[in-house]
Amino acid sequence: MADSRFFNKKGPFTAQQLCEIASAKLVGKDDLIINDVASLENATSDTISFLDNRKYVESFQHSQAGLCLVHPDLVDKAPEGMTLLVTPEPYMGYAKVSSAFYPETNPAPSISPNANVSDSAEIADGVIIDAGVFVGDHVKIGEGTWLKANSAIMDGVSIGQNCIIHPNVTISHCMISNGVTIHAGCQIGQDGFGFASGAQGHVRIPQLGRVLIGDGVNIGANTTIDRGAGPDTVIGAGTQIDNLVQIGHNVQIGKGCVVVSHVGISGSTQLGNFVVIGGQAGIAGHLKIGDSVVIAAKAGVMRDVEAGQTVGGFPAIPQWKWLRQVSAIDKLTKGKK
Repeated sequence: MADSRFFNKKGPFTAQQLCEIASAKLVGKDDLIINDVASLENATSDTISFLDNRKYVESFQHSQAGLCLVHPDLVDKAPEGMTLLVTPEPYMGYAKVSSAFYPETNPAPSISPNANVSDSAEIADGVIIDAGVFVGDHVKIGEGTWLKANSAIMDGVSIGQNCIIHPNVTISHCMISNGVTIHAGCQIGQDGFGFASGAQGHVRIPQLGRVLIGDGVNIGANTTIDRGAGPDTVIGAGTQIDNLVQIGHNVQIGKGCVVVSHVGISGSTQLGNFVVIGGQAGIAGHLKIGDSVVIAAKAGVMRDVEAGQTVGGFPAIPQWKWLRQVSAIDKLTKGKK
């Protein structure tokens, strides 16, 4: 059970109510009362769990959960007496159900007397501004947005409706759409890494672009996104960025992409829609990555990647070829000390 000091729980719900929330098919008791969510191992008769990965079938078979979200192919593995919510997307169903039990709620709108808000800033109704926040000149903040403690919103920045800016975030040279979440410690809109080198040394080039962030983007803690050097840096709607990611100047990321932690994307690279990048992958600059590309963890991408490909290794090549190379090297070195 979630710690009540940090999470406020709603409910209880009936199995039928949760069935409707999850868009699933109910098999069993529709009036079963469910009080909370739980893992398969820790679930009890008044909690709901889920099975999404076949790796956990054994845990599912021994689970005490009263209600469980499960794929149609695994219904026959359910223990006797368990009520089921059957759906082809049990993890998505669990996301909806757990959000019903633990909805994100904002406190009452207010501006702390300990915040520093410019008189020229445009603050909409329903905004929450915590202590220690700095809001610069001509900033625009949309309705329902929450600026948490000690974040700094520099001159001219625009933030849309229902955004959450977590503590100690700095945002400059940036236009943010609606429903965006930026987690603690992010630095967005700082100078890109651009300079001209010559006999006299390295001369910085003014970074004259912005960062444009689309609707529903989620940016993890301590991620940095450089503003453009002239063209803008763009993060497409619905993209999910993990913690500790570095995105260089002029990078353009399409819609619905997933970028896992420790990824570095060099300047002026363009990603299509629904690209997935595994942890610690690195992408060189000025590349084009097509729609729906998957880049394996730790890959080093040095060339353009066509739409739909899955690549891995360093330098990155089609993943099937990379795995074959790894297997060949393993065979060559077997038995050698």
